[in-house]
Amino acid sequence: MGHSVHPYAHRVGILRDWRSRWFNTKQYTKFLKEDVMLREWMMKKLRMQMISGVEIERSRNTMHVIVRTPRPGLLIGRGGEGIERLKKDINKKFAIRDMRITIEEIRNPFGDAASVARLVAQDLEKRLPFRRTLKINIQKVMTSGAAKGIRIQVSGRLDGSEMGRVEWLRDGSIPLQTMRADVEFARERAILPYGTVGIKVWLYKGEVFSDDKKTNNKDK
Repeated sequence: MGHSVHPYAHRVGILRDWRSRWFNTKQYTKFLKEDVMLREWMMKKLRMQMISGVEIERSRNTMHVIVRTPRPGLLIGRGGEGIERLKKDINKKFAIRDMRITIEEIRNPFGDAASVARLVAQDLEKRLPFRRTLKINIQKVMTSGAAKGIRIQVSGRLDGSEMGRVEWLRDGSIPLQTMRADVEFARERAILPYGTVGIKVWLYKGEVFSDDKKTNNKDK
C-alpha cells in the first residue's frame, strides 16, 4: 500500500527550513512540547485572522514567534493593542514572559496554501455549493499567477448529502514526488450544520534549483 507524505516534511532541508529553530539538549523535550502546544493553540485561537503559519526561534533568554498572515491589520490592532493582548494570553496560558512577536505579511493570499484553504472554508460556511467554491478559488489562484498548479480536495457530507464522500478538482501540474518542486500543503475544516467538511490544498509554485537558492540568499 502507498503511504502519503506531508509535502513540507518531504522537503525539509532541501527547500524548507524547520518551523522551530533552536537547539537545547537539557530542555529539549520541554521546549518541543511547548512549541507544539503553542503553535496549535495560536492556529486555533487566531483562525479568523487567517494566519498561515507560526515559526518559533529561541535564544538563551527570549522566544521569538513569527506569525505569517495576509491580514496583519486584524492581528496587530489599533496601536499594537492586539499584539499586547496576544502576549498576555500566551503568558497566562503557557507562562512565557520574555517573548517577542513578529507579524509577516503575505502579500498575495492566493499564493499561500493555508490562506486558500481558509478562503474555501469561509465559502463553504456561507452555504455556497462546493463545486462552485472549488472552481472559483482555483480560477482565482491561476489567474493571479502565483502558482503553476493547484489541487483542492474536500471530504464529508458535501452539500448536505446523506453519505460522506471525497471530491477534488485540479488545474495545472502537482509534481509531489519531485524534491525540487516547491509544493505547499495545507489542511482546514469547514464547520457546517450537517457536519464538518475537511479541506486539503496543494499549491505548486515551480521548481527551485541550487542557483536559485544562492541568488535568493544573496538578495536576503
